[in-house]
Amino acid sequence: MQKYKVLGVVGEGAYGVVLKCCNKETGEVVAIKSFKWMSDSNRLEKTIAREVTYLKKLRHENIVWLIEAFKRKERLHLVFEFVDKNLMEIIEASPGGVDEETVRICMWQLVRALKHCHANRIVHRDIKPENLLLNPKTRALKLCDFGFARCMDAVTAVLTSYVATRWYRAPELLTGGLEYGAPVDLWAAGCIMGELIDQQPLFPGDSDIDQLYKIQLVLGPITEEQARALSVSPRYSHIKFPPLPPPEGLRNRYAGRFDRVALDFLQRLLTLEPQGRMTAAEALEHPYIRHLEHAAPRPAKGDTSACAELVQALQAGVGGVGGAQ
Repeated sequence: MQKYKVLGVVGEGAYGVVLKCCNKETGEVVAIKSFKWMSDSNRLEKTIAREVTYLKKLRHENIVWLIEAFKRKERLHLVFEFVDKNLMEIIEASPGGVDEETVRICMWQLVRALKHCHANRIVHRDIKPENLLLNPKTRALKLCDFGFARCMDAVTAVLTSYVATRWYRAPELLTGGLEYGAPVDLWAAGCIMGELIDQQPLFPGDSDIDQLYKIQLVLGPITEEQARALSVSPRYSHIKFPPLPPPEGLRNRYAGRFDRVALDFLQRLLTLEPQGRMTAAEALEHPYIRHLEHAAPRPAKGDTSACAELVQALQAGVGGVGGAQ
């Protein structure tokens, strides 16, 4: 840590602290995750090793840049590029929701990050506003925190039980399935899009069952396969949902907030059947964000600094995108 000057504490958790620091030699501002190393903490060791491995592999302008990792005095330090805010902070500071063009630019960049992850056989599994970093001036977005990520050995892999934030979990996870894949990340992206629009979480369940119930209140009954999985689950086989009223529907939920193209984009992300859900590659070709993807300048491979310039070019008028509100 000798080459870094601590500027402040960004956050603290059970295992460590996140510091805002300055490189004394270059003046670069960075974020350092500092963990107390515990030889008996096998789970923490695996989580950190997984994050380092995946971030080294996933060099992309919309994925946070891992600069270096080192161990000093029984602490492990991961050094990242510093980004001012996370998306939850932006949402909380936007009464009534984030402006339409910022929503579009954020969703485009999130989908770009997911396409890169999935092309490299990696499912993030913890897509939520807190794990999306955003520079409020440039609107450049970075996906971070790969501690829960997993590598897919097949299109649909049998993975460990899901442990991430409930409000963004896909129905195939809530019904107890272990066979899932990239579609869970796209579902979470849809939940985030809804939250950006009106500042309200789309499916704020108090439990896994309440989460499923809230999903069905908006989107209608879960699929037969999901209902069958729920009925044989040791945890939920005794659960009976109360009669469902006619679903509210996304069109009614966001009446007046979306145009037809944006609504279709959201509906295709929030498809109950995972096989029918839009992939990240398909999302980039959707009319809602296709003009951004096709107009964007191509950064050099591994050049994450190009993200801000890429967004700024679009804000200047490429593809009809306006400036920050």
